[in-house]
Amino acid sequence: MDLRKLKKLIDLVQESGIAELEITEGEEKVKIVKGGEATVTPIASAPAMAAAGSPARAAPGAAAASDAPPGVAPAAEAVAEGHVLKAPMVGTFYRAASPEAKVYVEVGQSIKAGETVCIIEAMKLMNEIEADATGVVKAILVENGQPVEYGQPLFIIA
Repeated sequence: MDLRKLKKLIDLVQESGIAELEITEGEEKVKIVKGGEATVTPIASAPAMAAAGSPARAAPGAAAASDAPPGVAPAAEAVAEGHVLKAPMVGTFYRAASPEAKVYVEVGQSIKAGETVCIIEAMKLMNEIEADATGVVKAILVENGQPVEYGQPLFIIA
């Protein structure tokens, strides 16, 4: 589902007075809760098909395999080093609540599951992202203000 459609849906919810809207379109499901957050959830088969299709496109040339998108190779290595916290949605990654505020976590900091580690802004909604594991932040894989995609590795927690 493209961002224009999501924006229109959010605008409709804001204008209408309804509290919640849920729509399924093909393999994507969108649920918008007024005062909450917007989420896009692909059905389990969609990521499997996308993952299966990516290597086929990269396989014809040896150079294509070495030109993997940023974050793909480190994520594969990170699995051996610790738990990888992945983006639950598409949006813009922020390490702090505002430019003047202190960042939520630093490399080397101990965190607990459920603790806020960053914010992902999606359609002008600020979504606090919580750690899904307890441990020490070993790496922050995304720069502040960078766009992130669903399932993109954000942190390594060991």
